Amino acid sequence: MAGSFHHRPVLLRESLDGLALRPGHHVVDGTVGGGGHAEAILRLIGPTGTLLGLDVDREALAAAAARLAPNGERVHLEQASFRELRSVLQKHGWMRVDAVLLDLGVSSRQLDAPERGFRFSEETADVTPLDMRMDQRLPATAADLLASASAAEIERWLREYGELPGAHRLALAIDEARRSAPLRSVRDLLRVVERARVGGGRRHHPATLVFQALRIAVNDELGALADAIDAAIDSLAPGGRLAVLSYHSLEDRLVKQRLRAEARGCVCPPRQPVCTCGRRPRVRIVTPRAVRASVEELSENPRARSARLRVAERLPGVA
Repeated sequence: MAGSFHHRPVLLRESLDGLALRPGHHVVDGTVGGGGHAEAILRLIGPTGTLLGLDVDREALAAAAARLAPNGERVHLEQASFRELRSVLQKHGWMRVDAVLLDLGVSSRQLDAPERGFRFSEETADVTPLDMRMDQRLPATAADLLASASAAEIERWLREYGELPGAHRLALAIDEARRSAPLRSVRDLLRVVERARVGGGRRHHPATLVFQALRIAVNDELGALADAIDAAIDSLAPGGRLAVLSYHSLEDRLVKQRLRAEARGCVCPPRQPVCTCGRRPRVRIVTPRAVRASVEELSENPRARSARLRVAERLPGVA
């Protein structure tokens, strides 16, 4: 199974440049995937540098372990969410790290494996389960959430996480459909989406936004990302860098807002003449605008089209 987990790293050169890696650095790859970014990182941090790789997907970790095996004890892998970064670092006795990379979203392997339920395809829709769990230890699949959540909660997911026109109409249609039979397969959900006639006039199939919304809800992706950014900044040594690769506007917006807030420091009301909150900037933003894939990379890897890279550097003297 591990051998089938391929990983083509997106914005590789730009990510490595942003992290400003040097020999001897201690680096966290919070989403190690198949090990593409990690392999390149290990080359740059030399024989004395170490890498801690996290991933919630056990198949990804198996692939990364095989790919990174030549690096021996310089590599430590953990099946854990990046939101657990503090506790994992504590477990390994790492007080501070020099760089953290977060490569968000779904891997190519996860997308291409019908049994994982991350994408819809007419050829496999009847047998593809509504799963969408990145961490298969999670108790609830997308089918479970669709069965147990209220119509109002489903509408909120579709509106906030999918930014779907017609979210209310589709939530009501899902509520009506599940009263007759549970929604278990991709085909079950596609039929409801088609009947509800949502997302018309868009370039992409409306189910793209529906699947995005459900995937985010199943994995609590935005909550985990917010926790991970805070944990990463806390864990960086002065001058250490955080690089985040996001793949849709909700992720990128959250990253941008969190980094800007950490770079601003003071959160007192604008009209207050003297700062009383005492907050100081914790980071310096290295990328004023998100870095995007080059034309050359897009020609080789079209899935890099939506990628956005943002980098921040930890400032000294702030706890």
